[in-house]
Amino acid sequence: MQLDQFWNQRLVPGREAVPWSQVLQLLVVNRLIDLGSEFRLHRHGFDQTAMADLLGVDFAVVSKDRLYRCLDRLLAHKQDLFVFLRERWQDLFQVRFDVMLYDLTSTYLEGEAERIPRAKRGYSRDGRPDCLQLVIALDVITDGFPLAYEVVDGNTLDKTTLKGFWAKIESMYGKAERGWVMDRGIPTEAVLPEMREADPPVRHLVGTSRAKMRKMEQEWLCLGSALS
Repeated sequence: MQLDQFWNQRLVPGREAVPWSQVLQLLVVNRLIDLGSEFRLHRHGFDQTAMADLLGVDFAVVSKDRLYRCLDRLLAHKQDLFVFLRERWQDLFQVRFDVMLYDLTSTYLEGEAERIPRAKRGYSRDGRPDCLQLVIALDVITDGFPLAYEVVDGNTLDKTTLKGFWAKIESMYGKAERGWVMDRGIPTEAVLPEMREADPPVRHLVGTSRAKMRKMEQEWLCLGSALS
């Protein structure tokens, strides 16, 4: 995947005792082999592995502040990383990116979460309206490869996110004849005509709203009665 080359160009060594690239390697291995939080890695994950020998580092690599600061440094390159991965994925596997699945989920936070400005109370998919939460928007292709994600305020309504995310995808990957597959609660009646009239047109497959289904049901029933 050439991720070592990508990060070596961006995590430039400074005066730190342990290079950020090695901290990143540790974080990635932890996610792949023994999924857990950064704090768990700091407390228990490092001394039970051979990562000290493999990376040639000591316990300083997993000081909890260093782990979290590494994540902050990665976040600044999020958009570049998605574009890079998309290009590598296409080169290696000739994957097509013409159909995308767009959806939102939420995750709740226990405690006051005072230092998380996006933490708000909103519609809780987890059945925890008593907790602050964050909403996560995700766009993946049919192979499950994520094209982009965004963390937004916990009280964000699904139907307010599509236009911004659509613009985000086009700014990152350019305009193309893509098809979007979404739940019925995501697009609004105002956005759908804009998608159809865009250049090039943005194809979409969306579930019909319950109100329209009830209206259509009545029309079909009346049509059936007239034919009989």
